[in-house]
Amino acid sequence: MSDKDPDEPREGNGAGLEELGADVDAAVSKAVRTVELGRRGFAIAVAVFGLVVGLVLPWVGEHFGWEVLAGEGGAIPRLFATTSTVFGVAASALALATRRWWLTWVCAIGSWIAAVDGLLAIWSQQSSSASGAPGDGPGVGMIIAVVCMVVLGVQWVRVAWSRN
Repeated sequence: MSDKDPDEPREGNGAGLEELGADVDAAVSKAVRTVELGRRGFAIAVAVFGLVVGLVLPWVGEHFGWEVLAGEGGAIPRLFATTSTVFGVAASALALATRRWWLTWVCAIGSWIAAVDGLLAIWSQQSSSASGAPGDGPGVGMIIAVVCMVVLGVQWVRVAWSRN
């Protein structure tokens, strides 16, 4: 038998334990900054795809969503096209790729802002213009985009609140 105390670190183990401790600290700090998406990640990806499909369908009269984003069709639909593209497509793709917790909050808040913009855009297409004639109504792409933004808002809020 050995005369050494089993609780004493052996030679060479001090550096190994320090490396292990550093690895554990790095893993914990990464876990604190990230979120686990699970099935919600798939739902978010499907909603982002639906939003992209909505951008290639008609929004305002004969103008498609990407044309509205480029400046056609009025200010309020263009605002919705911009916020839905920035928060719904770009920020959501970045958050899905990086899984950063702070990005989930950006996506959650931005998605709800874009959803409100979308409701205003639909309302602007149904309202009377200055001449008193009713508008042509929103296109199918705009309606799909609003529904996708509401779905994204709900999913991102659930992901952001799921982190404890």
